[in-house]
Amino acid sequence: MENLKMVIFGLGHIGLPTAVLFANKGIKVLGVDTDPKKVDMINQGKTPIKEPGLEELLYKAVKSGNMTATTDGVNAVKSSNVMIIIVPTPKDDFNKSDLSAVKSVCETISKGLKNGDLVIVESTVPQKTCENVVIPLLEKSGLKIGKDFGVVYTPERAIPNNTLNEMVHNVRIIGGIDEKSADNATSIYKKIVEGKIVKVKDLVTAETIKLMENTYRDTNIALANEFAMICEKLGIDTIEAIKAANYHPRVNIHLPGPGVGGHCLSVDPCFLVQMADNLGVESNLIKTARKINDGMPLHVYELVLNVLKEVKKKVNGARIGILGVAYKGNVADVRETPAKSLIKILNENGAIVHAHDPYVDDDIIRSFGAVPVEMNDALNCDCVVIVTDHDQYKKITPEMIKNKCVVCTRPLLDPEEFKLNNVIFKGVGRF
Repeated sequence: MENLKMVIFGLGHIGLPTAVLFANKGIKVLGVDTDPKKVDMINQGKTPIKEPGLEELLYKAVKSGNMTATTDGVNAVKSSNVMIIIVPTPKDDFNKSDLSAVKSVCETISKGLKNGDLVIVESTVPQKTCENVVIPLLEKSGLKIGKDFGVVYTPERAIPNNTLNEMVHNVRIIGGIDEKSADNATSIYKKIVEGKIVKVKDLVTAETIKLMENTYRDTNIALANEFAMICEKLGIDTIEAIKAANYHPRVNIHLPGPGVGGHCLSVDPCFLVQMADNLGVESNLIKTARKINDGMPLHVYELVLNVLKEVKKKVNGARIGILGVAYKGNVADVRETPAKSLIKILNENGAIVHAHDPYVDDDIIRSFGAVPVEMNDALNCDCVVIVTDHDQYKKITPEMIKNKCVVCTRPLLDPEEFKLNNVIFKGVGRF
């Protein structure tokens, strides 16, 4: 496409890095977000998201004049010829997709859509969302898909703390409504992607690929968690067993843990199930994996009960120190974190929950129902529960556990070292 001018809807964990990468390649980018405070921060060259390297790139993009943020989506569309949708698509209380943000953006785009424009969807969506939701809303503009404008689906693949690197180097999947749309999108993403670009034959295939990738990972983790619960009863160290099993050239078992969090793994499988149900197809394996992973916070709670029982204490009135509330190590992201469910269960059973996380704001910890404390204060509780694999927690020694009770949900610490120092140690898949 010539005279490329881009508008990106959604300046979150994926949208903002995408915007600054394009802007630093000399493309005029308008970022649209509904949060005026976020827009003001971005226009000052300050990032509202903690991501290595992002602030420097954002400052450079804003200073060059290539990156501007706004809340005015309609005028942004009118002045652009490529629109990228990267807004949240959470699951609702019934595990169905909430497409309200995507629908709202499509309504906005329809008010400024022009002949020759290309609309790209990056938000994770159930299959056929582009066909059944996006395109009909865009055609409210009076323009016709394929004849007057194009649509492409390309799933983002990036993780917190390595987002920029992965956006540049990961394989990019592109599926279009037609060959022209896919070719145009390919030429656009080649400006920022150094990894391979793979074109698939249509929109629904591209939509499905993202869901399959994360469902595979969710199911693999569920298998590891089920292995862990069996091994706990047998007195086997699951981590040792998994590492040995993975020497097999065709085996790649993931590691067990306290549950699955983040914006993808705990959400995307539900979209596949939703479509399967609509089609009358059984998806028992996917549903079972979700049930296992969602049930892991309860299993961790049961490990806490077992530890307290050994020292003749009850959970009611006990002080429980939670180390880590982010869903994964060394990030501040708490979306769908299993720590939230665990804290809720502990509170419901009368525990006094203290929590520490070096990356997460105290207000978020309070909103989960825990008292934010320093790490030493958490270590002084009746039972310490390590939920998140932050590097800082790898340095914990037996001497630091004041009351000699610890539940470690990640393979961070050596159980034998703690047991030799008279610490009651239990973990997911460890005994």
